[in-house]
Amino acid sequence: MLKKVSLFMMLFCLLQVSAWAATEQKLSLKKVTKNVWSIVGPLNNRTKENLGNNATFGFVVTNEGVVLIDSGGSLKGAKALHKIIKNVTNKPIRYVINSGGQDHRWFGNDYFASLGAKIITSEAAKKDHQTRLSMQWTMSETLIGADGIKGTKEKFADITFKNNYKFTLGGVKFEIYFRGQAHTPGDSFIWLPQSKVMFTGDIVYTERMLGIGEQSNSKSWLHVFNSVAGFKPKHLVPGHGSPTTLDKAIKDTGNYLSFLRNTILLFIESGGGAHDISRINQTRFKYLKNYESLKGRNALKVYTEIEWE
Repeated sequence: MLKKVSLFMMLFCLLQVSAWAATEQKLSLKKVTKNVWSIVGPLNNRTKENLGNNATFGFVVTNEGVVLIDSGGSLKGAKALHKIIKNVTNKPIRYVINSGGQDHRWFGNDYFASLGAKIITSEAAKKDHQTRLSMQWTMSETLIGADGIKGTKEKFADITFKNNYKFTLGGVKFEIYFRGQAHTPGDSFIWLPQSKVMFTGDIVYTERMLGIGEQSNSKSWLHVFNSVAGFKPKHLVPGHGSPTTLDKAIKDTGNYLSFLRNTILLFIESGGGAHDISRINQTRFKYLKNYESLKGRNALKVYTEIEWE
């Protein structure tokens, strides 16, 4: 009997390790420049396997500790991020910056706060966290499962700002800017002036098609994107996709937003109605992942926005 129990426990542990390893493989550590790293999650939706970490995260290692950009989509997702960070450094995480309102930007806050980190975000993002918490929780529980979300607790930011926030840690300067609603109402971008690195959160999507939802505003989003481009970053870490260049960000995000707004404005002026929105030809952007599932919804949302404008 004892041998059977031991064998059962061994198999159970092996399954747990295999499941954890599968989760780890969904996240890819990529160096951006000296002491600046990205953690790239999958380009698909939240799943049990990725624990809600279907986004790109980042961290900066300084002499006095680590600054993390976005905390993951669950308690388990936060722990997965931390495990990868420990492959680079054992220094403490001093600050977590929530770049926006989506759950994978802030659902891991409580874990990192329990380790002593201070959480920073824009006033608009904190309000969005509070407003959409119930909806985001239900969605996460559905997509990653009750076990995946188990142990996750809401933790709102300790430090908020209206438009700009700047601080220095270990000689590294951090500048955070909020310039208006983009994918979510409180999206901010993080600028490292010394290395010319930009973390954009959900302001920039590369490799996959961006999503324009009820919480988005395409007109303001394009304005915010142009603010990002105005810094002329040497290295750009998007909210979705691998570290890249400004040119790639313009191609996959800026050009798509401009295309949708200009094309749909002409469509409306020519008498096109919402029921004909599928006539909008978006095949120029067919190379982006999730094109088929998002193109129609995006076009309809922009159509509705422009009608009200």
